Amino acid sequence: MTETTTSEIFPDTPIRPPFDPELVPVLEAVRQGIPPFSAELLPLIRQQSADGFPGMEPADLTVGGAVRVEERQVPGPEGAPDITLLMLSPTVDGPPRPVIYHIHGGGMVIGNRVFGVEAFLPHVADGTAVVVSVEYRLAPEHPDPAPVEDCYAGLVWTAKNAADLGIDPEHVMIAGASAGGGLAAGTALLARDRSFPKLSHQILICPMLDDRFETHSSQMLDDEGVWDREANLFGWTALLGERRGGPEVSPYAAPARAEDLTGLPRTYIDTGSAETFRDETLAYARRLSEAGVSVDLHMWGGGFHGFDMMAGHAAVSRASIATRDEFVRRALEA
Repeated sequence: MTETTTSEIFPDTPIRPPFDPELVPVLEAVRQGIPPFSAELLPLIRQQSADGFPGMEPADLTVGGAVRVEERQVPGPEGAPDITLLMLSPTVDGPPRPVIYHIHGGGMVIGNRVFGVEAFLPHVADGTAVVVSVEYRLAPEHPDPAPVEDCYAGLVWTAKNAADLGIDPEHVMIAGASAGGGLAAGTALLARDRSFPKLSHQILICPMLDDRFETHSSQMLDDEGVWDREANLFGWTALLGERRGGPEVSPYAAPARAEDLTGLPRTYIDTGSAETFRDETLAYARRLSEAGVSVDLHMWGGGFHGFDMMAGHAAVSRASIATRDEFVRRALEA
C-alpha cells in the first residue's frame, strides 16, 4: 500500500469547533495510548484494539448470565473463506425476537466481532433482541469489496436461518459505528439492490461514508482528535488503494457516492461536531430525507469521534447514549 500524507493534499487546516471540556482529559489519554496509523505500526494497533483501548473496559457479554453467547462459522461470499458470527441471545426463551445485525468499527483496518457490540447488550439482556456481530476481513490485506461482501454474506445467512436462531425475519435491523457504520450503510444498499433481506432500520453511529476528502470536517483535524485526517487517509487507502478519491469507487464501499437512496430503511444517524465524519454524516442524513427515508439525525456539540464509547461518564455522552438507546427501544417495539 503506497502511503500518502494529507499535507500533500491539503495546504491549510480549516478551523474546527472546540472539544467539549469534559471530554478533553479522555481525549488526551486516548491520543497518548494510540500510536499514529501506519503500515509499520498497524500490527501493534491491532493488538492494542484486541486488548482494549484506554478508557474502554472489556464487556461481560453474558451480562451476568442473562445473555447466551455462541459463535457460528457460516459461508462467506462465493469463492471466499467462511466467516465467523458472534451470536448473542437472551437465555430466557420466548417468541421470535428482532435482530440487530452488528458491524464493528476500526477504520476498515482493525477491530473484531466483539468490538463495540456492548452498546447493544442491554437490549439482549432485557429479552427484546438478538444481536449477531460479523467478523469481516480487514484491509489492506483484504481490500474492497471483501469487507462489505463479508458483511452482506453474514446478513443473508442470518436472515435465511431466522427460524433456527429465534429471530423475527420481518424485523431485521443493521447497526455499526465508524467504519462499521459505513459498512452497515453499504450493506443496506446491497440488501436493497439485491432484494434480500428487507431491513426495518439502520443505525449509523458516526459513520465512515466518503473517501473523497471534499468536506470541511474531513480536513479540519490534523494531529488532534480521534481519527484525524491522516488516520482517515490511511484507512481509506488501505481499503481502496489507488482508487481512493477517483471515479471507480463503488457506493457499497463509500455510501456517500450512492446516487439513489430511495427504498432504504428508517435511519438513526449521529455524529460529533468536532470529528472528521461530521459533514458526510450530515449530508447523508439530508439526502436520505430527500429520498423519502425517515431519519433521526443527532449532532453532539464538542464530540470527538467515538466520544460516547470512550467517555461514557460525560454529560454529552450520557445524552447521546440515552437518545440512541431510546430509538433502538422504540425500533424493537415497532
